[in-house]
Amino acid sequence: MDEKAAGHGRWSILAWPGKQESSAPWEPSLCGDVRSASPARASGPPFTGGWIGWIEYEMGEVYEPTVRRLGEGSSGASSGSRWWRCDEALLFDHAERQWWAIGRPPIDPAALPAARAEGVGFGAGPLRSQTGRDAYIQMVSEAIERIRAGEVYQVNLAHELAGRFDGSARRAFARMHRAADPGLGAYIESEGSEGGRVAVLSASPELFLGVLPDGLVVTRPMKGTRPAGTDERALYDAEKDRAELNMIIDLMRNDLGRVCRFGSVRVEHARTIERHGGGPGERSGSESGIIQATGTVAGVLRPGVGLGELIRECFPGGSVTGAPKIQAMKIIAGLEGVPRGVYCGAIGIVSDGGRAQFSIAIRTAVITGRTGSGASGWGHFENGRLSYRVGAGIVADSNPASEWDETLVKAGPVRSIAQVLEDGAA
Repeated sequence: MDEKAAGHGRWSILAWPGKQESSAPWEPSLCGDVRSASPARASGPPFTGGWIGWIEYEMGEVYEPTVRRLGEGSSGASSGSRWWRCDEALLFDHAERQWWAIGRPPIDPAALPAARAEGVGFGAGPLRSQTGRDAYIQMVSEAIERIRAGEVYQVNLAHELAGRFDGSARRAFARMHRAADPGLGAYIESEGSEGGRVAVLSASPELFLGVLPDGLVVTRPMKGTRPAGTDERALYDAEKDRAELNMIIDLMRNDLGRVCRFGSVRVEHARTIERHGGGPGERSGSESGIIQATGTVAGVLRPGVGLGELIRECFPGGSVTGAPKIQAMKIIAGLEGVPRGVYCGAIGIVSDGGRAQFSIAIRTAVITGRTGSGASGWGHFENGRLSYRVGAGIVADSNPASEWDETLVKAGPVRSIAQVLEDGAA
């Protein structure tokens, strides 16, 4: 949860998974109460051993059974929620320029530069929309009709960019990370379906939930995106974007209000403009750079409320559904028609020290396929598939063509590793 200005994370965590895997590490038998750590321990590193993994968007249908998506399964990683127990990790504190070791990690920090230099390159793309521009515009137009009919106030609609991938997923993530400079980036490799493997490469800037040992919980929804170099004041004053963010702030206040102490939920920042991307080594105003409108909502959990209850009440994040949440999810299920998978779910850590932190899994690529043989095996894909989803928040006065354009702005991080065909043509 420790964050610098502009949402850039203070800590980097490199963890090695053990053999234990769970779909719900927040169960009492696997995770201590969020208030279990002492104040002294709470001031140290955010991860002291624990769980690292993801929750797919479709878990929202488990928490809210009235929402049913067309089709079965998931696009990308295996369905549901996957978490790995990690008792060995290296953590780097970017503020203090200091390494921390948890357990007995199998590599010394001094060896990391050499390890990063090893391996092969990669090839990716071109990436094409699996929906296409015309079909997406039609989908947005239908959503606007349903908004004007009073079914919903706002709905987030996404489409998938997909193409081939060969080579090192780790190298691809390193390039994405440099381009996007995310505050909540993540890279996870695991077994996939039918003997294959999956790599999740996330350059998310958005905090879904951050929890401290004393029960403080924070969420930072984002709505309103422009390319880097756009006038920040124009985004700050834009009525449509302001309305989008205000709706989601109200939604997240309501979600937190169900699990927090009465009177403790507050809006700490109603609207700030942050810049993301164009990281070190990137040219100013690069394609990967964006400015984003962000709000901050905080509260204090009621005694007896565990992490599982918090997640069930708040997942998925309101910024990737719309408002009201349940009705927006139903519209998404009907219009998109395919599972989102990891995209718009959450990626995070659950620490034995009493902290937990989850990003919203936006700006996230999923690579699936067979891995290479020999020394290049781990993280190396042959004839793989890269999936990267992008979306936009739709309100009553949305312009369908402009919403398509906004989704492509959000493709900035993946443009650093693959060409994106902007007309969506096959």
